[in-house]
Amino acid sequence: MTTDFNKYNNSWYQPSGTLKRGLWFLVNVFFFNNGLAGFNKLKLLLLKAFGASVGTGVVIKPSVNIKYPWFLTIGNNVWIGEAVWIDNLTHVIIGNNVCLSQGAMLLTGNHNYSKQSFDLIIGEIKLEDGVWIGAKAIVCPGITCYSHSVLAAASVANKSLEAYSIYQGNPAVKVRVRKIGHL
Repeated sequence: MTTDFNKYNNSWYQPSGTLKRGLWFLVNVFFFNNGLAGFNKLKLLLLKAFGASVGTGVVIKPSVNIKYPWFLTIGNNVWIGEAVWIDNLTHVIIGNNVCLSQGAMLLTGNHNYSKQSFDLIIGEIKLEDGVWIGAKAIVCPGITCYSHSVLAAASVANKSLEAYSIYQGNPAVKVRVRKIGHL
């Protein structure tokens, strides 16, 4: 069986101009996806300068990789842990009081493996208020994690998560209800 890779063409996908993407690539390498960069205020200013909407009280730890900030909305009091990868080929909307733990991945793109042209497929991700994405967990394209849902460490969300529910595994399944008490 021979494969004709010349048929691969996703030229329809143009997230922005070449210069803008090139400048962001350099900023991302030096200020975000860098284990030494700890300048949180500067990171937030740079995100805003490249078109992100960023709330107050946002913390971005070192070694974070953000594909395109112009497709990113971050609410208030959000924690983005070390080595988080926001691969936002389209919109990622992060609500208030959200935690993305170390190594979490938000993936908005995939490919249609059933076509010889391997077409790009993109889908928005929305993390509503109070969501917690555990360490090394993956959120797939087109997923909404509803209010205060939890995706446990190393789990994969390939379906939307119900509000106030805890999900675990690959693929992630609901394992319990999240109860939030008061002190």
